[in-house]
Amino acid sequence: MISPVKGGPREAFPAFLEQDLNTELLRFTTAGSVDDGKSTLIGRLLHDSKAVYEDQLASVKKSRINRSTGPIDFSLLTDGLRAEREQGITIDVAYRYFATSRRKFIIADTPGHEQYTRNMATGASTADLAVILIDGAKGLLPQTRRHAFIASLLGITKVLAAVNKMDLVEYREEVFLQLQDDFLTLAAQLGIANVQCVPISALEGDNVVDRSKRMPWYQGPTLLEHLETVPLPENDSLRSFRFPVQTVIRPDATFRGFAGRIASGIIHPGDSVAALPSGRKTRVRSIVTYDGELPQASSSMSVTLQLEEEIDLSRGDMLVSPDELPTVSRKFYARVVWLHGTALELGKTYLVKHTVQQTKIRALRIRHRVNINTLASEPATRLEMNEIGSVEFEAHVPLFFDPYSSNRTTGSFILIDAATNATVGAGMIQEDATGVDEELSSYGVLETPVMADKRYARHGHFPAVLLVEGRPALAARLERLLFERGFEALHLTGHEFSGDTLADVVRLTQKAGIVVLYSGEPLSKETKQRLAAEFSERFFDVSGAPELHDSEEQITRHVLARAESLWLVDEPRKNRGRVN
Repeated sequence: MISPVKGGPREAFPAFLEQDLNTELLRFTTAGSVDDGKSTLIGRLLHDSKAVYEDQLASVKKSRINRSTGPIDFSLLTDGLRAEREQGITIDVAYRYFATSRRKFIIADTPGHEQYTRNMATGASTADLAVILIDGAKGLLPQTRRHAFIASLLGITKVLAAVNKMDLVEYREEVFLQLQDDFLTLAAQLGIANVQCVPISALEGDNVVDRSKRMPWYQGPTLLEHLETVPLPENDSLRSFRFPVQTVIRPDATFRGFAGRIASGIIHPGDSVAALPSGRKTRVRSIVTYDGELPQASSSMSVTLQLEEEIDLSRGDMLVSPDELPTVSRKFYARVVWLHGTALELGKTYLVKHTVQQTKIRALRIRHRVNINTLASEPATRLEMNEIGSVEFEAHVPLFFDPYSSNRTTGSFILIDAATNATVGAGMIQEDATGVDEELSSYGVLETPVMADKRYARHGHFPAVLLVEGRPALAARLERLLFERGFEALHLTGHEFSGDTLADVVRLTQKAGIVVLYSGEPLSKETKQRLAAEFSERFFDVSGAPELHDSEEQITRHVLARAESLWLVDEPRKNRGRVN
């Protein structure tokens, strides 16, 4: 534990508090496959570093459950749930705190079973370092690779690979060296640059806290020595200012403040800020807390900001650095870890929780799925439980985000099933979140979601698809009427391409913000399903609406009424006309 401070009690206590506050804090998580020994390792680490209270140790010794060969089952120090102790597996994330004279630690002991991958992602989301265990007798398993991949996705750049159960392989050096090479190869593929491999036996205590006499061939640091000396990540307070507004505080007519938690950056009274989505600029008048006003505030602090001007802000809006704005877009690309037994469905409406904002969202397409064994990208149309893929999303309203690699808070989100309220996926927004669409580039078109949104704003409406199969005269009339009302409309007869390629052509027109009318040959069921998934409520099939009874006038009135829902704003446009 932290060493005592010299002096009398009155002098020692303030000095002790000051020393404790200034001691560095390292957050780390354990990961790996089932039965790799994660909980046993944490229990051994706590026990040998003298961070276990006597009553806890006595309770573990008296437990009727003991799966070890010695008097203590160290895994029971972290596996506190009855189901965990009975089954011998970790189910929930167990957080433990301990400290040495060099550093303070918060440990997240996470489960290894595939069914609880979501809990592993939760524990790793706030970690600075990951301790990934490898069973010395089994080597790298699929779940070990999956956890290493998730750690890299979550921005963990420092990994300690603990080759455990060296006692089962007679502490042989060649076993450790082979597994070390295997993991370093995996880390290189994942882009993890800072890796330390340590041979250990969590059960026997070799190289956990004390150096092992059974492995004299290993000259590197013990597990605890590495945890005490590994450089901490740079403070994210140096990043651009991001302040998601959680609530508006107005106790009386003299005070109006915006409360929330600073996602990144530093703010001072007098600093200039921009409000999103309005874009209005103002300055911070004061930083208010329960204990009074502050001269500055930094990331992770919960504060209330008073602004010099009265501007309209509400929950879900954001105050940011005016010179370093986040991306504002409804569309983006993200790496997704799918966490639910029901697969991800394209076109289905989910809820997205991003910072403090919650809105509707749809998955437009899966760019690729990752083969967890080879780490190769594979084509996919769905994501099953525990699968990882790159997905293009469209939110109901614009989100304010940064790539996850530069800001964990504004670059991450969770997906929620609107019907069951279950968390079904975790997402990390990619560097190329608004980058080139590979499928469009194959047509010679380079377009970004941000530019697409700007095109929509210029036109004043969203794109849409209207199927008027086999009725070119009616489609031509509808095109003219829509055009007269200010819509960017385009009539496709089908002579320029085969019907089944319409979905690919429409993807191009969608980026341009065009309302497409198709009057060619009847399309296949698969093509219509693809269009319906892409455009959802902005897809209309005349032939699929028998209630219109083939009446041209009835169809015309219905289409024009549906078109009104495409406008971005409700204000009248100068070039809107009337039905002829």
